[in-house]
Amino acid sequence: MREPEFSARGVEINRWLRSLTRAGEVRIEDGRLALLTSYGSEIDSAPVTAVRAGRPWFAGPDEAVATVNGTRYRLTLHKSDRDGGTADPGEPEDAEESGGRFLAALKQAAGRR
Repeated sequence: MREPEFSARGVEINRWLRSLTRAGEVRIEDGRLALLTSYGSEIDSAPVTAVRAGRPWFAGPDEAVATVNGTRYRLTLHKSDRDGGTADPGEPEDAEESGGRFLAALKQAAGRR
């Protein structure tokens, strides 16, 4: 079984004002983006080519907005919870890299440059 192209745990997933999970998972695997709860059940998923994502001007550096199947989600990718562990003190990573890694992985999986 292949490793996912991108996986982040401890992600806060909101449908704008409504919080769906505070410790969910965002996974890009086999050309699909999946938003999962902390228990592993699927909130939403779609092929990466059908997903629109970005970082609006009002979002924080660790946030991204993704439109999946016509529903807009606000994703907060906490640096310390990335990949289910804590941040390595020897590896300097600012919060902007968390959201940026997600957006870059999504573009790469969709074949966009």
